Amino acid sequence: MSQQLAYVIVTPYSLYKSRTGGILSRLITRTGLDLVGIRMFAPSAELAKAYADTIVSAHDSTDRKIQELLRDYVLHDLAPDPKTGLRRRVLLLLFRGDEAVRKVRSVVGNLSPDRRSGETIRDTYSDLILDDNGSVRYFEPAVLAAPNAEEAERKLKLWARYSDSDGGLLENVIPYAPGETTERTLVLIKPDNFKFATGRPGNVIDFFSRTGLFIVGAKVLRMSTAQAMEFYGPVREFLRTKLKDGVSAKAKDLLEKEFGFKVPAAQQAALGDILGPLQGDSQFDNIVRFMSGHAPGEIPESDWTKPGTEKCIALVYEGVNAVSKIRDVLGPTDPSKAPPGSIRREFGSTIMVNAAHASDSPENAKREFGIVKPGENNFKQIIEEAYGKV
Repeated sequence: MSQQLAYVIVTPYSLYKSRTGGILSRLITRTGLDLVGIRMFAPSAELAKAYADTIVSAHDSTDRKIQELLRDYVLHDLAPDPKTGLRRRVLLLLFRGDEAVRKVRSVVGNLSPDRRSGETIRDTYSDLILDDNGSVRYFEPAVLAAPNAEEAERKLKLWARYSDSDGGLLENVIPYAPGETTERTLVLIKPDNFKFATGRPGNVIDFFSRTGLFIVGAKVLRMSTAQAMEFYGPVREFLRTKLKDGVSAKAKDLLEKEFGFKVPAAQQAALGDILGPLQGDSQFDNIVRFMSGHAPGEIPESDWTKPGTEKCIALVYEGVNAVSKIRDVLGPTDPSKAPPGSIRREFGSTIMVNAAHASDSPENAKREFGIVKPGENNFKQIIEEAYGKV
């Protein structure tokens, strides 16, 4: 089977109700597909209408009345809010693999007032409520997805055309009370969550949803060696200094055991001065390898800027006290010291393999944004690689 692209659009209401994590978990675990792209959109009225115009299609086997409901929903609920003028947030997830569209549709499910099983995403999160006369009283589809490969291509090309103007790191999409001061912070869902097709990435997002913050930027990131070196650069000197005492004590014990003489305190300190920076550099290389797939010495310098082999999800959260709220839910760096109910206690295993990263200050968040570039449009690049110029 040839590789296909399939998409799922998480609706504004599903985002508002913090259902993103549950939706993502089901898609990853039940399709086995590769999550290759994520992009936030704030659709203009033009994009909402253009997408709505594609919904009712003779190539879609979905009941015509359901198609019309979806078309009207897109026109009303994806377009800017007529009361506030604010654009609404949607999250587009992009998957690739054999029979991707069929697999995604089977997990997304159909829309029916009679569904009660909870088997699919729409069984669990969507609503189609009729009154006694059979008229629609309330409708929320939870997610939007293409019915077949041809429709997926058509609609992905459309979203790609608007991906610069209407997508990326969103601005002015959240209403705040007068006088509220907001922050933005970066979260990286680390590579240890992607070793197997598990629900962990979605589960981590679920934990962060407790903060009441808003996702305004998202990207699938394959961090290059150069990016990892720059991102974790401030840690390097800390490691070179911090590890002196531990490595000197270990060296002292080994030397005394091997040669049978005591190592005086002054010489032990000298061992720390020599070996501490070496141990720090080794630990730093381990971090770079973990995040990108390669330590600097393992590949030619000309390859340092190429995308790495390890996958992360970069998320930008916005809200009041965003940095501290995210850090509280994440927990301390060492999972063994993290409190119960924190992300690192639940999902971390070591100081390095600890599920997620979060900025520790607004200033560092800005520095990290500059390295990770969460608004970068690699979504459009993937679409054009698959279908040609849009």
